[in-house]
Amino acid sequence: MQLVIISGLSGSGKSVALNVLEDASFYCVDNLPATLLFETVAFLRNAGYERVAVTVDARSGTALAELPGSLGGLKAQGVDVRLLVLEAKNDALIKRFSETRRRHPLADAERTLDESIARERELLEDVMELGHRIDTSDLAPNTLRAWIKDFFAIDRSGMTLLFESFGFKQGIPLDADLVFDVRSLPNPFYDPQLRPLSGLDAPVVAFLDALPDAATMLADIGDFVAKWLPSFMRDNRAYLTVAIGCTGGQHRSVYFAERLARRFRETAPVLVRHRQLVKP
Repeated sequence: MQLVIISGLSGSGKSVALNVLEDASFYCVDNLPATLLFETVAFLRNAGYERVAVTVDARSGTALAELPGSLGGLKAQGVDVRLLVLEAKNDALIKRFSETRRRHPLADAERTLDESIARERELLEDVMELGHRIDTSDLAPNTLRAWIKDFFAIDRSGMTLLFESFGFKQGIPLDADLVFDVRSLPNPFYDPQLRPLSGLDAPVVAFLDALPDAATMLADIGDFVAKWLPSFMRDNRAYLTVAIGCTGGQHRSVYFAERLARRFRETAPVLVRHRQLVKP
């Protein structure tokens, strides 16, 4: 059985993720209590279901603490388990709840929305480090859908290495494990001909290829990742996100993410994301 467990913060896009998997012919269960995970998986396996997706989140309350142990137990039974954790910054979550006028699941007469989000982060603290995290703060739903499709389409025979470009103007992504700053390099934005382009376009690539400092920095970052990648693999991590940031997330960081991905594709399963190229 292939089992996808979706967890994360309320308002971060768990319903979007579950709908994507349902469209991909997964049998989906929303809001499954953590204490019922083992029994539900056993029942569905016996019923012949091979692809199952469930959401297990803070609505389980303190029982959510059982999820890490359940993941290990299911893997020991031969279940192909993948954990996807969605999160977002507080201001993005507050805006979403305000726009939809929905009540936070942990809200009550004694908790404000801010306090409910903080409590939810506490409950999810141990779970956040176990799965593949996606920060949905500035993502449009269609972009999130595309990223989820890419994530589940990749061969995960080893640790998945994800290179993610971003703009410091929008803040550092919450899902980053390693962060590198390339803002010290000349910015193609100040060339009127390069400004409307991105690091995916040949003129920008040629501009950065011609910079000795860019080549040196690219080699240094790549060598750092290469040196410590075996250590992350020995730590039994399933995913490692390397975030590359420039000012706007359009030129230099995109170029670096693509170049690094090309270098490591023979080493591990690789994904590439560009946070600021698709505006919400």
